[in-house]
Amino acid sequence: MKFSMIEVKYVQMRRIVQCLIMLLLSASAAYSQYVYDYRRTADIYYNAKDYYSAAQYYSKALGTFRIKPSEVLPYAVAAAGKEKNSKIKDYETVVYRLAESYRQYNDFGNAETYYGQASTFNNPAFPLARFWYGISLRANGKYQEALEQLKQFRNDYTNADEYAARAALEIASCELALSETRNVPRYSIRKLGGNVNGGGANYAPLLLNNSTLLFTSSRPDTVNTGKDKKENPYVNDLYIAQGQGYNFETSRKLDIPSVKGMEQGTSALSPDGNTLYLTRWTVKNGQKQAAIYTSTRQGDKWSDPVALGPNVNAAGFSAMQPFVTADNKYLFFVSNRPGGMGKNDIWYSQLQNGVPGAPRNMGTGINSRDEEQAPYYDVQNGLFIFSSDGRVGLGGLDFFVSEGNLTNWSAPRNLGAPVNSPKDDIYYNPVDKAKPLNGAFISSDRQSVCCLELFYVKRNAKLAGGQILDCDGELPLTGATVTLLDTVQQKVLQQVTVDETGHYNFEVDMEKNYKIMAEKENYFSKAIYFNTDELVRVDSLMNPTLCLKRYEIGKPIILKDIYYDYNKATLRPQSLVVLDTVVAIMADNPNIIIEMGSHTDSKGTDAYNIKLSQARAQACVDYLAGKGVPVSRMVAKGYGESRPIAPNTLPNGKDNPDGRQLNRRTEFKVLRVQLQLQ
Repeated sequence: MKFSMIEVKYVQMRRIVQCLIMLLLSASAAYSQYVYDYRRTADIYYNAKDYYSAAQYYSKALGTFRIKPSEVLPYAVAAAGKEKNSKIKDYETVVYRLAESYRQYNDFGNAETYYGQASTFNNPAFPLARFWYGISLRANGKYQEALEQLKQFRNDYTNADEYAARAALEIASCELALSETRNVPRYSIRKLGGNVNGGGANYAPLLLNNSTLLFTSSRPDTVNTGKDKKENPYVNDLYIAQGQGYNFETSRKLDIPSVKGMEQGTSALSPDGNTLYLTRWTVKNGQKQAAIYTSTRQGDKWSDPVALGPNVNAAGFSAMQPFVTADNKYLFFVSNRPGGMGKNDIWYSQLQNGVPGAPRNMGTGINSRDEEQAPYYDVQNGLFIFSSDGRVGLGGLDFFVSEGNLTNWSAPRNLGAPVNSPKDDIYYNPVDKAKPLNGAFISSDRQSVCCLELFYVKRNAKLAGGQILDCDGELPLTGATVTLLDTVQQKVLQQVTVDETGHYNFEVDMEKNYKIMAEKENYFSKAIYFNTDELVRVDSLMNPTLCLKRYEIGKPIILKDIYYDYNKATLRPQSLVVLDTVVAIMADNPNIIIEMGSHTDSKGTDAYNIKLSQARAQACVDYLAGKGVPVSRMVAKGYGESRPIAPNTLPNGKDNPDGRQLNRRTEFKVLRVQLQLQ
């Protein structure tokens, strides 16, 4: 399965194997016999893991068979007591190996064709044909067809191994991808223009400044030898280009020493710009051996790279894809060293004067049993972005984001389409480091048969908005401040002051939880909580209109519909709903000290009414305290009948029931506003 090795290019190996074959053929007395033996030549390339060349020769070998269509009908059954003849077996083997060869160098279009044929063979020698047929369909974006094939494979396959487990993951990924087609795209994407995507693979972008892009490329290098120009093979190296936006031109090699037979790239830069971390690797027999090196700036040039110590480069294992945090405290890297969760894992080391300390694995919160690659950690915003093919995604390596810190991460979230595609998506490098999810340069092979290319993704604006009113006049509250907060980290994300319309809008991410706080001096602040799940299907979300209530220090505010049992301080159930609004006010305004006041009518003696009203005021304070309001922020005060707001009797001396009802009231008022410690 293609879980890694995305920088490996097969051109070099093909040339070596070609030379080997020529030597073998020239040494053979039967040279002329082998010239047209495409199958045997293909097998030699295949066994040497030069799948590109193998595919060419298997394709030619396929044309040499003279087989009737009826002989290879889907699930054709041999005559009783007879097996398939060797000619049919050879034909089926060539078809399957041709499919395998195309897949191994990522030509999923052709792989789909031949796996489709192989999946119909009644041949127990190819139990994974349908699995790889489903994978190829998925890589080609044919999710519904892939889902059908993978489900059939799961039903037919009886082994409990990595392919069975992988099939379950791929089925879930196809289902996710199909659901994504019903959603509004989070981002827009565009392949970089200019000449940065010329020839070979182009990947691992690193934006040095607004106009300079550092990246890795395997483009052929043309060297002027005097009379002739000599083109070197496809060797990965670091390149630099100038430009802006989508276009970068004048690509040239970075002036850094290289070593013959060794490739280099996938770099990171220290915050001061003077230390370059880079990966160097060799490929032998299709296996990649990589290590991380550092080079220091020397004017416009870079020093000869020096390998980091065993804390990063464990003997006998690979280390690659370095990333240095903006505070220069941590080096992240990818390695298959012992102690990991799966294949390549993400690790990190604390830097002390540029020297990496003991490595630590990111753990199961980030790493899976499969591939994790290309880490990016935004310390300030607490975002960790990486690529993985071990989680439910859209196919191949996908971008995931997790929130938190080095001791606690949220469950990784897939960034969805079109940032992710059915193929490999890797190396996320934000354009604006302060807002890493707003846009980035990435690498993807979504539009290529074989190789990664450079793309620019930009987040489509998703808006959440509403209006702020004055509760008393229901008019827009000009000058109110509205703040958007992250409910996980309680961190301020954006803040605006509303104009005469009272409207506000914020750019938000999808599928997240937010808090909006509306405030104005001498008004009670008010908060609302919401999530943006709905923005998966729409472009904007309107929150309920908020009205803010004005208050004056020491001026009572009557709470309507506060009722007690007759001659008692027991709150009736309908009163609790009203008191809950006070709980919300106290939560949204943690700096106010209030008085809960209770009043009676003139029935009964003054002493009795004082005692009853005090008990009722205390009942309110007790209820608020039970809801979490600190007792230190509240005062209970019973006024008895001393402060009527309506006559208890009519002018003729008779009883005034309506007036007495108005006097039996509960109020609260702001006593003072205390300063909040920062």
